[in-house]
Amino acid sequence: MMRITFIHSDGKGRTEAEAQPGDILLDVAQAHLMPLEGTCEGQMACSTCHVIVAKEDFDRLPPASEEEEDMLDLAAGARRTSRLSCQIVLAEAMDGLTVHIPAESRNMQGAR
Repeated sequence: MMRITFIHSDGKGRTEAEAQPGDILLDVAQAHLMPLEGTCEGQMACSTCHVIVAKEDFDRLPPASEEEEDMLDLAAGARRTSRLSCQIVLAEAMDGLTVHIPAESRNMQGAR
């Protein structure tokens, strides 16, 4: 088992989660009721699963693809350590990962 820490969008609350190597970070977040929508279901057609990876953990992740970088350009409040949680497949080397839920997001629910 791996430990993942989600820092809530208010910057104060935190949720500790357990995950298995091979799990997708978005799935772990949603299972722990984090407000990440994932409208496109991991197809990189939106940025509603945007998270900000803790600076000290960012280099433990594989680099983002060009397609992911393009979608992150559309994410509200994107930073240098922003990633799409649907594109992060957890590996043992990521045990102890900390990610921040952004304070703002572009929610696609209800969009027509």
